[in-house]
Amino acid sequence: MLDILRRIVQEVNLANDLEQALNIIVQRVKSAIAVDVCSIFLLNEEDKEYVLMATDGLNAEAVGKVRMSDNVGLVSLVGKRAEAINIADAIKNPRYQHFPEASEEAFHGFLGVPIIHHRKVLGVLVIQSSKVQKFSEDDETFLITVAAQLAAAIVHAEASGGIDGLKQNKNEKDYKAKPINGLPGAPGVAMGIAVVMYPPADIDAIPDRHISDTEKEVKLFDIAVEAVVKDITGLSKRLKDVLPEEDRALFDVYLLMLNSQAISGITRDRIREGNWAPGALRQTIREHEQVFNEMEDSYLRERADDVRDLGRRILMHLQEDSPDKIEFPDNTVLVGEDISASMLAEVPRDKLAGVISVRGSRTSHVAILARAMSISAVMGATDLPVSRIDGRTIIADGYSGQIFISPSKKVTNEFQRLIDEEAALSDELMELRDLPAKTEDGIEISLLVNSGLLSDITPSLQSGAEGIGLYRTEFPFMERQTFPSEEEQRSIYRQVLESFHPRPVTLRTLDVGGDKALPYFPIEEDNPFLGWRGIRITLDHPEIFLVQVRAMVRASIGLNNLKILLPMISDINELTEALGLIHQVYGELLEEGEEVVMPEVGVMIEVPSAVYQAGSLARRVDFLSIGTNDLTQYLLAVDRNNARVASLYDSLHPAVIRAILQVVESARVHNKPVSVCGEMAGDPVAALLLLAMGIDSLSMSVSSLSRVKWVIRNITRERARQILSEILVIEDAAGIRNYLNQTFEDAGMGGLVRAGN
Repeated sequence: MLDILRRIVQEVNLANDLEQALNIIVQRVKSAIAVDVCSIFLLNEEDKEYVLMATDGLNAEAVGKVRMSDNVGLVSLVGKRAEAINIADAIKNPRYQHFPEASEEAFHGFLGVPIIHHRKVLGVLVIQSSKVQKFSEDDETFLITVAAQLAAAIVHAEASGGIDGLKQNKNEKDYKAKPINGLPGAPGVAMGIAVVMYPPADIDAIPDRHISDTEKEVKLFDIAVEAVVKDITGLSKRLKDVLPEEDRALFDVYLLMLNSQAISGITRDRIREGNWAPGALRQTIREHEQVFNEMEDSYLRERADDVRDLGRRILMHLQEDSPDKIEFPDNTVLVGEDISASMLAEVPRDKLAGVISVRGSRTSHVAILARAMSISAVMGATDLPVSRIDGRTIIADGYSGQIFISPSKKVTNEFQRLIDEEAALSDELMELRDLPAKTEDGIEISLLVNSGLLSDITPSLQSGAEGIGLYRTEFPFMERQTFPSEEEQRSIYRQVLESFHPRPVTLRTLDVGGDKALPYFPIEEDNPFLGWRGIRITLDHPEIFLVQVRAMVRASIGLNNLKILLPMISDINELTEALGLIHQVYGELLEEGEEVVMPEVGVMIEVPSAVYQAGSLARRVDFLSIGTNDLTQYLLAVDRNNARVASLYDSLHPAVIRAILQVVESARVHNKPVSVCGEMAGDPVAALLLLAMGIDSLSMSVSSLSRVKWVIRNITRERARQILSEILVIEDAAGIRNYLNQTFEDAGMGGLVRAGN
């Protein structure tokens, strides 16, 4: 059964649209269980009806016509209970609803299981038998497994089907695709043209892309095939004395496949139909994989891997030999399975409107960069049919996380109105640039920016920021092929410190590991976020730490606006050791005759142990800075880059709020200031709570600064404290966020937390 299930899933994943996917499911399941009928009903949420969308065994003309309310019939009962229902004689059941057009009166045995995706019932998978009998436990468990495995594939196919114009009923209006839900990544609304980016030689990530000069594309494909033939022929010759003849026969098989109509010929035909070579190749390779995967013989099934390898080899040459660079249209919305910072950098800044990534969350580095660049981002869009949307009009709502593909004119007009309103609001907020972040009752809070690139400096200065609250020094390390020298680092830090002088600049010591890797210093771990990262690495390699601290302190000579921040401190001994090394550097520089000043040193509070030792840490340092990104991740045990659980990640969780309160109270005992440098600081509703707690400064992306300043200037701390006391009795993050959003709406500040003014 596992083999059957695997094949069904693979075949569904290759479906062109929802209609094809559903037909594959009903046909394969009916055959696998040997039943009389298999059908799929999908829930139409708008009309609150279950609609027959595919069947093998009932009257095919009933597809799209058979509809039942979500509160009558056995199918709706399965959906309501969200569990399997197995009945020997469905016709005699009081919930049974007869549909003459389906011709189902001959069937008695009924087994229905819910199709659930992300806790939401999408529909019901049903099998029926002409006999009066309950289905076996094996049938029931198999059907449950099929439904669970196929839920995501159905959602993906539904999105694709919506784009391609699937009909609900041959005689009715066109199927309308629902918005695809992702996670809010960076605020704002992006509307433009989707440009799909993909990593090299990843055949699954290749999008379809229309071309006009098909013969030119065929020629490029032929050149790539010839190059692969040459590679394989050369490889076979080199291994002639190493491999036995029977093993080298595989190379001959490769050559036969390359020269056959089955791969090369079909791919050329697809190119001539208008798809570019990589997209046509992807279709052909996946089609052949499916053929091999359906074979009973295990040896032949394994040949699917050979087909994929062949496709990857051709694709590599296509990508190497392609003379065309990607042309980025105005209002480009960058789309991909996993958008990286380097992909983001490829798009001219004046043409980039937004980012959509299948993987990641609000605290992924790309989302953080998007906020720094003031562009909208949607992350964790796991149901996005990436390969089918290149070149299509797309809307990404960075507030709600919703994505609209090929939107209707009505939807387009509505979002254009929201974009215009947001632009007007941004212009209005810019008038606050030179005004202090002071509450109506005279409490002033410092607003700083997070940075990590020299290109951020000008926008940061223009924003009215009072300094840099977090400079991520790992970015210069990540851009190089070796560790940067002391002088290289000193030069970078000097530019940053000079640009903001006399305003303070907080440089965080090297924080790599987790999701931040250095190409020349690889770290392979099963659980990197709980592994060797942050201060743990630099204390194990004091030669790296000492060089960096020397560069920082030397860069501040004559300016004296440097603060040093230590990341990932989880133990007092780590802090003691780090402080010892910093004082060692200070002493050595004095001995060398450098006119240095001992900088203020702070600790990042980002792990639970630091929360409970905040008082002990505060006693030993000059300030505390709460990194809410990692603190939320560790307190909630949620991998913030895992789209499956990223919806559970919310810095407004009661546990996070109470942890921050505890840190502030502990620091207050020792009269030490506390800042927040995580993304929570740039969230207007969260900033209101941080103000109420007595946080001294907030550090955020440039794009968030004016919005947070507007909140602070339009409220009293007393009112903020009242709101804080009200949310402390709410026991879940969604309830807290809804309460705060409504509070903003009531106060006329709704435009800060949603699209529009």
